[in-house]
Amino acid sequence: MTTMHPHELLRGNAEAVRGKRVQQGMVRRIASFARPYRWQLLGFVGAIFAGSVMTLIPPLLFRSIIDDIIPDSNRGNLHLFAILLVMAAVAAAVAAYLERLWSARIGEGLIFDLRVALYDHVQRQPILFFTRAQTGALISRMNNDVIGAQRAFTSTLGQVIGNGILLILTLFTMLLLEWRLTLLAFMILPLFIIPTRRVGRRLQRIVRNQMEDNAAMNNTMTERMNVSGAMLVKLFGRYRRERDEFSKQASDVRDHGVRTALVSQTFFIALTLMGALGTALIYWYGGLMVINGRITIGTLAALGFLVARIYAPLTALTNARVDLMTAFVSFDRVFEVLDAPIDIQDRDGAAELEEPRGEVAFEDVHFTYRPPSGELASLVNLGGSDTSLHANQAKNANQAKSETHLANGLSPQITQITGEARPAVDGVSFAISPGQHFAIVGPSGAGKTTLVSLLPRLYDVERGAVKVDGIDVRDLTGESLREAIGVVSQDPHFFHDTILCNLKYARPDATQAEVEEACRAAQIHSLIASLPEGYETVVGERGYRLSGGEKQRLAIARVILKNPAIIILDEATSHLDSENEAAIQAALANILRDRTALIVAHRLSTIISADQILVLDEGKLVEQGRHEELLTANQLYADLYRTLESGEAEKAETV
Repeated sequence: MTTMHPHELLRGNAEAVRGKRVQQGMVRRIASFARPYRWQLLGFVGAIFAGSVMTLIPPLLFRSIIDDIIPDSNRGNLHLFAILLVMAAVAAAVAAYLERLWSARIGEGLIFDLRVALYDHVQRQPILFFTRAQTGALISRMNNDVIGAQRAFTSTLGQVIGNGILLILTLFTMLLLEWRLTLLAFMILPLFIIPTRRVGRRLQRIVRNQMEDNAAMNNTMTERMNVSGAMLVKLFGRYRRERDEFSKQASDVRDHGVRTALVSQTFFIALTLMGALGTALIYWYGGLMVINGRITIGTLAALGFLVARIYAPLTALTNARVDLMTAFVSFDRVFEVLDAPIDIQDRDGAAELEEPRGEVAFEDVHFTYRPPSGELASLVNLGGSDTSLHANQAKNANQAKSETHLANGLSPQITQITGEARPAVDGVSFAISPGQHFAIVGPSGAGKTTLVSLLPRLYDVERGAVKVDGIDVRDLTGESLREAIGVVSQDPHFFHDTILCNLKYARPDATQAEVEEACRAAQIHSLIASLPEGYETVVGERGYRLSGGEKQRLAIARVILKNPAIIILDEATSHLDSENEAAIQAALANILRDRTALIVAHRLSTIISADQILVLDEGKLVEQGRHEELLTANQLYADLYRTLESGEAEKAETV
């Protein structure tokens, strides 16, 4: 992947900021992030100023050496001036070091502050935010845009301040030495500005295309180099096609990189030639003035030295606005995410759920999948442009989705509905006493997983209330509520870490003995102990090194270790064979004893033993009762039961 110079990256976005102005509100907000570093910022600017002053001392000393010391054969002053030259160089080096030190501290500090703020804010977003946003776009905000914002304070700000100070001090010094030669140096300034703008526009197009090609290549690598993508490529045997497509993308990046390097170098050479022309003019006209006795040789030498120092700052400052505005774009993109409202958060004065009993009640609950109010179109649209908050939200509101749950979340259920969004849960009411087990059944898409997702507040109800121990879950702190609830999903998630770390995610302070006890209860300890690295075995991305049944047993062990008052099982035994299921059912019987349980299940053994069975259809609670009562009613449950019974019988015959 080709790496571009930061200045080129900033130039690449020049057209994106053309005509835009920095808003005062953004400046104040940026200043609030910079406030903790205000003294370091002062030191940073002071070091730039000191360094610029130190660079002006040598030409002035050379002027005195040529005009006074050498003609007078003043060896004492010559020794003194040589020492002063060395001291000026040392002082300039110290200033440069302090400038880099404070620049690094400010920049890295800002990166830290912005990343932590972004990570904390995004983590608090509801599940719908994550399931609709592109992961790569979110990561880009936390990496590229945060670094771009940091660059506004260090590289861009430093260049603007440094070039401005150097230009002012140099021009002031040149005017003091000889104003006519200073004006002559300004006469060739258009020769710098015109090619800067023309070549800059061409460079913008090339760099922008290069960034787009880089993004496409990175997206290909991201999709093909995870487990699922690699497996798909292998199963279809598309090695040659993948290589050829990637080679085409990489070659485009290479070609644009070569063009960028050539245009940049041509531009640099042109500026160097213009600088040489300006210096030649100074020496030519200045030489005539020396011959005519208007100035001294030392003054001419000093001016020749100084004139080379004004063209580079002048050229850089012609693009200062573009550079600053482009850097502020990164701040704007960071603030866009930080300003995204969080739909589900603790209310003021939310109560702690202490010593939960496990009483659960759903009271006329209604819920429909809709885009979250914090959704950003720039994070959702494939290849979309950055747009403001809530853009395209009206369009998206008519496309409801039930989403894939993360981490300890619930099983995936994806529904695409056009037109008016259909309620996923429609007027459901029931109550569970502490220690009771309720099974939830229904056709696919009936709203089973959605219903149990409302209990730990993965989503919030639109109407009605979900209560735990008689308290609306919206009046409880999210942390205490979720501490009381344990979830085992159909496809449990594991981080790319060791078995021990994944298990202790449920309870970080758990001892090794407690971890092993939980694994024994989940019938997985003997398998873990047989592995060469035991509990230190790395499970791989999303736990891909484990079978489905092993992942489910580990997920059960994780919930056992958490020891919650309420347990949600969402097809928690779907990947187990008959032998393992019998062992797990015994373990579940132990862990479910004296605990409230909501069980989404298709296994007959789980359904039949439930205290109550809830039958959902199109989001509505159409039946409720015990197994025998519902069979006698001979309605939807009876049809579902007969289907499940025949399916399990066929499965048993094939074993």
